[in-house]
Amino acid sequence: MRAIVQRVTKASVTVGDETISSIGRGLCVLLGLSVEDTQRDADYIVRKILNLRLFEDENGKAWSKSVMDGELEVLCVSQFTLQCILKGNKPDFHSAMPTESAQPFYNSILDSMRSCYKPELIKDGRFGAYMQVHIQNDGPVTVELTSPSGPSDPKQLSKQEKQQQRKEKTRSKGPSESGREKAAPRSRQDPNASSGAEGDVSSEREP
Repeated sequence: MRAIVQRVTKASVTVGDETISSIGRGLCVLLGLSVEDTQRDADYIVRKILNLRLFEDENGKAWSKSVMDGELEVLCVSQFTLQCILKGNKPDFHSAMPTESAQPFYNSILDSMRSCYKPELIKDGRFGAYMQVHIQNDGPVTVELTSPSGPSDPKQLSKQEKQQQRKEKTRSKGPSESGREKAAPRSRQDPNASSGAEGDVSSEREP
């Protein structure tokens, strides 16, 4: 599964003269499904889209907040041409998921995104229609996502997925009361002690 994620100040989709969807500041996501995609690919892409830190915080620090942190909007557009394979100069789309399978799968991705976030902030175009997508890219900032592929040990994969989900939940919730209470005595005993939070963010990100 491939996704082109663009940070936008505004974006909209029209079919003919009709505006199907529009958003203000947030993300516009072009999503291409392949014939090999499974629920694991969908879960990965949904999690990444909602947790990508492409926005600044209230102090202007870049790459600090996600759409969920800022309660911003997401516009998704089904884009089978992302699965293009060139044969010479001619595009071939046989690796794209067929329409009869792609439409319910794409809808399930939207449902998953809405269940993880605020449903009213997730918009989409019209599947299979000839659309005009109007994007005002902010930055410009564009990130390409590709879901993991190839054989993997299911037990190890499940462990990695759970670890990543715990990290993202912890970051979104912030430190707990008990954590702050435990940290306070330490800071009084050793003012030079460092938690590593300022200098090491590797634990929050996947390689």
